[in-house]
Amino acid sequence: MSQTFKMTNGVELPAFFFGVYQIPNTTACEDAVINALDAGYRAIDTAASYGNEAAVGRALAKCGVVREDLFVTSKLWVEDASEAGAERSVKRSLELLGLGYLDLYLIHQPVGDVYGAWRGLEKMLDAGLVKAIGVSNFPPDRLMDLALHAKVRPMVNQIEINPFCQQRDAFPVMKDLGVVPQAWAPLAEGRNGLFFNSTLRLIAGKHGASVAQVVLAYVSGLGASVVSKSVSPARMKENLSAADLVLDDEDGEMIRALDRNESQFFSHRDPAIIRWFSERHITH
Repeated sequence: MSQTFKMTNGVELPAFFFGVYQIPNTTACEDAVINALDAGYRAIDTAASYGNEAAVGRALAKCGVVREDLFVTSKLWVEDASEAGAERSVKRSLELLGLGYLDLYLIHQPVGDVYGAWRGLEKMLDAGLVKAIGVSNFPPDRLMDLALHAKVRPMVNQIEINPFCQQRDAFPVMKDLGVVPQAWAPLAEGRNGLFFNSTLRLIAGKHGASVAQVVLAYVSGLGASVVSKSVSPARMKENLSAADLVLDDEDGEMIRALDRNESQFFSHRDPAIIRWFSERHITH
């Protein structure tokens, strides 16, 4: 199984990330990041809207891992979706994280002036403050439109990918554009009974693995980088070891049959959700 995915500018995107969504901006987040790095992770995914960039930064300063061996992603929230806002957001993230550059910076939602924001990120790329730029939650049509009207095409699209939402229509478009897929919520936060699903448990038993390992191996095998989260050091190691699990064709067919082709959370094409994103402001 691939350990990295090469982006269009040659930068290698790690196959497995540790995510810090919903971990408070306290020592809990610091401890989680340090434990993840001790478990073997070298890629950390955060965002302005998570409100914990400062805690991630404190952990990175303490961890003892040299900067060159780390890959750090953050994301721009809707209120900064403009050209000037994107530049401001990148610099704010760098300050909070205590870093001189970010390895990847994403537009978090397809909401607001994403075209202006993208121009701002292109400037940050040219300035060397970010090594790669991309988007998150962009459906295929929105991704195609942005890619065709940008100087630099998005290098990554971080979207929901899990057994019940496999994004089969999105993968061909991303491949055509040279965009690397990245999965958020690959374990669907346990929704829809994922950890108790009879098919997944059968495959897990066959391989002497956990359901989480089976799912992470499957999503990675689709050709996507994977962002997973746990505050348990044992589960961190377990999740990361999914890189060594090889599923066979029968396993793949069984998991493909679980696809409902629907989000386990919400639709980015729902006007009410777009309104909610637009009205949700973060406190800096």
